[in-house]
Amino acid sequence: MGSLELKGGQELRILFNISTGSDGLPTATMDSLDQGASGIPVEKVIYKDGTLRLEVTAIKGIFEGVLKEDGKTIEGEWKQMGSVFPLVLSRIDEKPEIRREQDPVKPYPYDEEEVVYENKEAGIQLAGTLTKPKTEGPFPAVLLITGSGKQDRNEAVFGHRPFLVLSDYLTRQGIAVLRVDDRGVGGSTGNFSRVTTEDFAEDAVAGVEYLKSREDIDPDRIGLIGHSEGGLIAPMVAVRSPDVAFIVLMAGPGLTGEEIVLFQSRLVAEADGVANETIAKNDALLKDIFSVIKAEENDTIAGEEIRRLVTDTLANLSEEEKQYSSYTEESLDAEIKLLVSPWTRYFLTYDPKTTLIEVECPLLAINGEKDLQVPPEENLRAIEEALEAGGNEDYTVKELPELNHLFQTAKTGSPSEYATIEETMSPTAMELIGDWVLEHTQMEE
Repeated sequence: MGSLELKGGQELRILFNISTGSDGLPTATMDSLDQGASGIPVEKVIYKDGTLRLEVTAIKGIFEGVLKEDGKTIEGEWKQMGSVFPLVLSRIDEKPEIRREQDPVKPYPYDEEEVVYENKEAGIQLAGTLTKPKTEGPFPAVLLITGSGKQDRNEAVFGHRPFLVLSDYLTRQGIAVLRVDDRGVGGSTGNFSRVTTEDFAEDAVAGVEYLKSREDIDPDRIGLIGHSEGGLIAPMVAVRSPDVAFIVLMAGPGLTGEEIVLFQSRLVAEADGVANETIAKNDALLKDIFSVIKAEENDTIAGEEIRRLVTDTLANLSEEEKQYSSYTEESLDAEIKLLVSPWTRYFLTYDPKTTLIEVECPLLAINGEKDLQVPPEENLRAIEEALEAGGNEDYTVKELPELNHLFQTAKTGSPSEYATIEETMSPTAMELIGDWVLEHTQMEE
């Protein structure tokens, strides 16, 4: 284990689990402890004449170091996306336990049940955890919908488990909560690599159907809480299913994916102190790439054109500019595969306003003032305009001061802060959500 010293005095603990495989050759995985990432494959483990080289293709990282005479310390460097950090690894006997302050501690004052149900249309099983009050039901319930990327039921990210913390809070308020592994993740079956947001919406519909089937859940008081891409999915489900009684959008998009990515790229770079000229070059490259994706349906041809664009751009960047580019030569194959994937193609062009205008159930949309990934001003405005145009009579749109994309209390809002903030989710945000849901699920006397 060793620690990377990042900008602003931040530390990131890296752990390599190195062992001997059945073939007698060394094998390894990597954990980024403070980011909550574990089991990252190390593709190449080379040890020769006291020098260790570990290549982690998935995150574009390489460690190279020399074993010291004590046999317990390896001094070297970690290289990733053009940046180089000193890294000293020391042998440890036991992996440190990561627990954030807000993580609930068992025994819980409520019931917890592992559940599995089907999305019959897709032929997959979805696995999750249902928490419900110990009092007598039937209870109001919410289905939590995760953000983009491969997410488990806790939406684990950067050492935090936001959905675990949120479900604990809401269940203590008397609300049953179902949180679920994405298809192809954890206990859920299915292929994650070929899906779009539409497929995740169908998975969420299956979750609503499952909740309706339970005697301890009130079928007239089932709602959705979606974070980030989950905030894109929740309105889609509400329009398709009359059984959705209310929805909460946490940093949900109101703009197209293309607009959001361009905003996000610029704002994060500015927060990290990147020069304006470098930001402008990256912006121009992103726009060119998006044009190719939208114009060329053939993945192979689109991939070749994107490779040419990126290669030409990188050739004209200084070494310092390359550090801040979204793309590197080493990671280009993986980047292109993601860019021409069905998910990206759908996300870039889908306009959430076309669905929001049809949402008739009560809706709460919240966003952090310091959210650099789904900027609050532009997205909340678009959401509100669509709801107003559609004639929705019960909606609340609110920007929350000092909070970032994960609804943590933040200084800059940059994703580089996420792991270093101890708070998993602001109590103010959870209280607002809880109070609003309770208000909209109260039984009439």
